[in-house]
Amino acid sequence: MKKILFSSIVILLMTSCATPSMYYWGSNPYSNNGTSKYEQLAYNSYDKQTPQSICDLICLYEDMVSNPGGTRGVVPPGIYAEYGFLLLQETTAETFEKYATKKQKRIFESSDYATLFAARGVALLQKEIELYPESKKFIEPLLKRLSGK
Repeated sequence: MKKILFSSIVILLMTSCATPSMYYWGSNPYSNNGTSKYEQLAYNSYDKQTPQSICDLICLYEDMVSNPGGTRGVVPPGIYAEYGFLLLQETTAETFEKYATKKQKRIFESSDYATLFAARGVALLQKEIELYPESKKFIEPLLKRLSGK
């Protein structure tokens, strides 16, 4: 009886010690290998980039910035910048328009992805500076270069 009681207490203590994440890293927080959906998609997008991996990453970023969660309730540092920079890449809008599924396209209200992504990309970079002022010295030169000044 003591062993059962002791085992129950140990199990209870171990399960109650789980630390909630400070940030939301995607709809499926952790896979079998302990990585978040963000880590999986970002790695796949940079390691074995395909048009579909870019579309998947755009949709994940959109989910992360639209539904910030975690204990802080804000988007993780760098996500606005990564997402904004991805949207501002020359081929991103064309790739999304051509390869995104209908479900992925429904995330955005406009089908003029070039105009939408250009405006949203700049706004996201500015939002990164607003939330994380330490990023200003990296993002402002990027914004200047993108604006042609």
